[in-house]
Amino acid sequence: MPSSPTVGASRIERAGDLMTALNHVPDPRDPRGVRYPLAGMLAVAVCAVLAGARSFAAIGDWALDLDAGHLDRLDLERAPVESTLRKLFARIDAAALDAALAVFAWCRVRHIAGRRVVAIDGKTVRGARSKAGSAPHLIAALDHATGVVLGQHAVEAKSNEIPAVRDLLAGFDPADLAGCVITADAMHTQDDTAKAIIAAGADYVFTVKANRPTLLAALKALPWNKVPVGSTSTQHGHGRRATRTIKVIETPTLPGWPEFTGAAQVAQLRRTVTKNGKKTVEVVYLITSADHHDAPPATLAAWVQGHWSIENALHWVRDVTYDEDRSHVRTGHAAHVMASLRNTAISILRLTGWDNIATALRHHARNPERAITCALTS
Repeated sequence: MPSSPTVGASRIERAGDLMTALNHVPDPRDPRGVRYPLAGMLAVAVCAVLAGARSFAAIGDWALDLDAGHLDRLDLERAPVESTLRKLFARIDAAALDAALAVFAWCRVRHIAGRRVVAIDGKTVRGARSKAGSAPHLIAALDHATGVVLGQHAVEAKSNEIPAVRDLLAGFDPADLAGCVITADAMHTQDDTAKAIIAAGADYVFTVKANRPTLLAALKALPWNKVPVGSTSTQHGHGRRATRTIKVIETPTLPGWPEFTGAAQVAQLRRTVTKNGKKTVEVVYLITSADHHDAPPATLAAWVQGHWSIENALHWVRDVTYDEDRSHVRTGHAAHVMASLRNTAISILRLTGWDNIATALRHHARNPERAITCALTS
């Protein structure tokens, strides 16, 4: 895990391009005898991952194929070899790398209907499991609109996701978070997390499940059958039909109603899925600090549905396209750094218009100029 706290984005110059961002990562090496600039080595790695590299060996091989012109664009005089990359990346302050890349990402995302919506979720890098059985667990923040990874934070070995989310949020520039909507799953339906989000000038949308039994019971007991449907949407695909119906009311002021920090509305979301003639119904309860003016039913439903894009647009891509869970990179901070490189490559490809990441990797693998230009001009 990183040896130093995350560098707040507000303490880093707003990055105009990738190289500017990477130049803010501290170099762990003794300046005497350094042959490769750190920013150049990180840039080579990002470009190689853009071209589909999954390991240090693949990054090293890709770098060795670069000509003098390519290396010059990356501020390098010669190509670093695999062993040099592996040793250095194990020592890099991964938290500082994530902070620098966060600034680069935040400058490139847009708002939805006037608000930026950010999904937060965690993923374990299973292939990096140590002999003691532990594996890095990383929390990521993903912009709903673009699929860009806005930040990442490592969960401490003896902790869990809940405080790590607050640490992730604390590392962002307050000006970036102001006005955002943060979506998170039921694990993060915590008063302290809600307080942190509201203090940052943002709103939250949380799912309520069994980890908050009193609140869940109170939500289930509300007279939802008397509440009019606020919004309905139906989608068809993969041989199934999914209908989502949402009912929303202002937070009740009933005697004994369980308090939750900042709550303005509660909702019941019903998902009805029909596949092969079989119908399944799932009912989910929500709580949000956004009021009816900012989050009418259709908007709230879209935020909730958009939250799961972090699974499809990020975790699935890292697992399947980059085969992350079978990567055995585990020395020092190397597994965390490799995850950061994958996040950055995915984000750059999304920013440049690619929806299918596997196709994008094959496209950039055919010509190093494509990967370098994509990385440096996104």
